[in-house]
Amino acid sequence: MSQQLLAELELILGKSSVLTSENETAPYLTDWRKRYSGKALAVLLPGNTEEVAAIVKACAKVHIAIVPQGGNTGFCGGATPDNSGQQVVLSLKRMNQIRAIDVSNQTILLEAGCILQVVQEQAVSEGFLFPLSLGAEGSCMIGGNLATNAGGTNVLRYGNTRDLCLGLEVVTAQGEIWDGLKGLRKDNTGYDLRDLFIGSEGTLGIITAAVMKLYPLPISQWTTLVATEDIPSTITLLNLFQKRATSLLTGFEMMTQESLALNEKHFPQMANPLKNHPPFSILIELSDHESEEHVRQLLESILEEALEMGIINDAVIASNLSQANAFWHMREHITLAQAAEGANLKHDITIPLSALDRFIQTTDRLMQKQYPGIRIINFGHLGDGNLHYNIAPPEGVDPISFNATNEKPIHELIYAQVESCGGSISAEHGVGQLKLGELRAHKGPVAHELMKTLKRALDPQNILNPHKVLSI
Repeated sequence: MSQQLLAELELILGKSSVLTSENETAPYLTDWRKRYSGKALAVLLPGNTEEVAAIVKACAKVHIAIVPQGGNTGFCGGATPDNSGQQVVLSLKRMNQIRAIDVSNQTILLEAGCILQVVQEQAVSEGFLFPLSLGAEGSCMIGGNLATNAGGTNVLRYGNTRDLCLGLEVVTAQGEIWDGLKGLRKDNTGYDLRDLFIGSEGTLGIITAAVMKLYPLPISQWTTLVATEDIPSTITLLNLFQKRATSLLTGFEMMTQESLALNEKHFPQMANPLKNHPPFSILIELSDHESEEHVRQLLESILEEALEMGIINDAVIASNLSQANAFWHMREHITLAQAAEGANLKHDITIPLSALDRFIQTTDRLMQKQYPGIRIINFGHLGDGNLHYNIAPPEGVDPISFNATNEKPIHELIYAQVESCGGSISAEHGVGQLKLGELRAHKGPVAHELMKTLKRALDPQNILNPHKVLSI
């Protein structure tokens, strides 16, 4: 049966686009964190939507599951096959064409395999901003961003990937093509199928193309790094910027003293320019379509008010683009510093801002009491309540053995506090395999059953990315 399917897939794609050798398939079988590895019957490289549809039909006939994959930069194992060797990985990397830019409608029509940074650069060349921005933008792909509803650093102003998308093209579990590529900002015609597929991690359909929003390119941007003593002061600072700068506020990122100390350990050139290693360093960005002087004066005025209020005690304004980039590199390199330090336990969570201080203080205290010497690497997009609350073992303790023993109780402790604060166990990384076991308890039985009902209706054979997000 497998050989017959492979022969049919080679007829559809051509032999060079059906990878079966160990050397060829290896890069597609392990996730970015090297946490999950699997086996595959083949890795498939379609070049267009019709080929994706033909692949799905061929696999559906013989009940072979399909694992869609973009840039393979996810943190939750959502694009990794299981160990059966009876699944195919469908990589969208060859489907990387920008089909059209509609200047009047301020939209871009692009295929799922487009690398995010390429999209950003193409938008700039046309005088536009594509605001989705995250650490993996040099290798992650639009299809994966949509499949996980990625967030990033500009959510505060522009929203998640879902908010940037106007239309989709999707291949269903039956191998049919839904053409929903309308660049409409209003379309009130029944169920919103677009939102159903966004964030579904390839379990309901395979996203092959999308219409995304573009925005006018800002004329000026100013970036500052600010020191605060505690979370209440930080939230007051956020509220002040939201009141004074309104829509000009594009970024508001929080980094703890511990996270930046780890950064400096592995990247000494990224030492914090703020004096005395403050408990919290806040990275703030304003952007505008008026003059640079207008934004600079506004930024200085807000910082002066914050100093008078006593909610900040130091601030450094980037004097040029190079320094602004250096500030952002500090933030972006925390993840790389964690990887260099060794395996760690990641928690991509959202907490209401009103409960943020309680969550951090309570969870920090419980973690340190139960695991003396534990290192809490806490940073994130504070403007939208998204924390990356990550745990590293005490200095000198082997991370692999520590995680193997303590992963489950640490997850349970942190997620219990997330629940008590009315938060979410997944903010922007998705569920994948990593949080599969926690999803039912977090969503509740009614919501979980509704999700299963949708999955059974749209994918009755359970061939689209099975055992990701939920199990049926």
